[in-house]
Amino acid sequence: MKKIYLSLVAIMMHALAFSQTLCNNGRYSGNVYTTISSTLDIPFGASKAFSGSTQTLTLNFYEPANDTASKRPLIIFAHGGSFIGGTKDDQDVTELCNRFAKKGYICASINYRLGFFPFDSTGIVPALLRAVQDMKASIRFFYKDRATVNKYKVDTANIFIGGSSAGAITALHCAYLNKTCEINPYINQTTLTASGGIEGTSGNPCYPTRVKGVINLCGALGKYWWIESGDVPLCSMHGTNDGTVKYGQGKANPGFPTLYMDGSRMIEAGIGASGVNHRFYTWYNADHVPYAGTSANSIAYMDTTEKFIRDYLVMRLACTNPPLQLPNTPAGTVTAYSFTACNTNVPMACDVSVRETENTTLVDELYPNPSADVVTVSFRNQNEDHTVVLTDMTGKTVFSDSTKEQTYTIHKNQLAPGIYFLKTSNSRGEYSVKKIMFH
Repeated sequence: MKKIYLSLVAIMMHALAFSQTLCNNGRYSGNVYTTISSTLDIPFGASKAFSGSTQTLTLNFYEPANDTASKRPLIIFAHGGSFIGGTKDDQDVTELCNRFAKKGYICASINYRLGFFPFDSTGIVPALLRAVQDMKASIRFFYKDRATVNKYKVDTANIFIGGSSAGAITALHCAYLNKTCEINPYINQTTLTASGGIEGTSGNPCYPTRVKGVINLCGALGKYWWIESGDVPLCSMHGTNDGTVKYGQGKANPGFPTLYMDGSRMIEAGIGASGVNHRFYTWYNADHVPYAGTSANSIAYMDTTEKFIRDYLVMRLACTNPPLQLPNTPAGTVTAYSFTACNTNVPMACDVSVRETENTTLVDELYPNPSADVVTVSFRNQNEDHTVVLTDMTGKTVFSDSTKEQTYTIHKNQLAPGIYFLKTSNSRGEYSVKKIMFH
């Protein structure tokens, strides 16, 4: 018993030390930076747009200027616009990115594919699916960066997704729509498969899409019961007089009625049995996205938005900071409806274990590197099956092979000079990603 007690104390002390390191000097709770650096129009993927052409997907990246931290929590925001308008440059998401970058987070505002017809539920569901696929590609983009060049210094254990209006709807479905049987009533299996499934083919395949939490600003979810035990916590903010995305339950109506969804109030009422934590703030008598704009009233709403999201984030980061904006009492009453959960999981394009478990000792040596002609890979374990995949900087596979030998030789052959990424994996679901440079 004494050993167990001492172990628990050690774990608690380690967690406390970690939170103090992560949140030292007021970082993540206060504005510890005054100057923000932004990099615009970074490509993170590409996919077939509603028009039929291939669309390059881009994001704007915001970070504290001269930040020396090696691992930083990331917030990915998606803009609103009813899936027919809006951009990553919209004022409200740009303002949120700047405000949280001042606290030490890194933030990305993403573009996603827009457009649909007819203007009803039949048309908007594929548009929502495309947006979800694109957000997933942006998450994978940052996981890939961390595993390879590590340009953005992302703490992949602390990635949050969120958005405003349609962007919030996208984030909610990105996090909680994870079974094909949940979307089959809206899109048949043939169409779903042809469009790339829930994961999509928008870029950076075989990297994770795990997130730490969801930020829902005036959004809704198809069914509240898609949020199940073990899912990540969320925070929501919603106005009671929202005529575009219902506070309780109803059809989203951006000028034309579309999909019937559960708003933030219904989510709050329904997910209690799941055990998933939901921090919920109600804007009494407020309409849709009241924080958008430059009026004094809009700025006041934005201030409240910042404080409430800030509290949710510092709790998820295990920081010990006092709350700035406590949840308030939801308005009105709604009744959670009965349902029968489905259990058909999403077929994954890549082995989940390979996506999730990186073993940095899988490859013992890589030499010479850089090289003008050949690079030799030396594996740690002998007589083990290894898969070898080489990709270029865009993620395109240059070649793939398998071997049981302890060493494997990669020839430059017709490859252009530049940087490539070598991914090796074994039968136990472990993988390793290494950078190779050919002159």
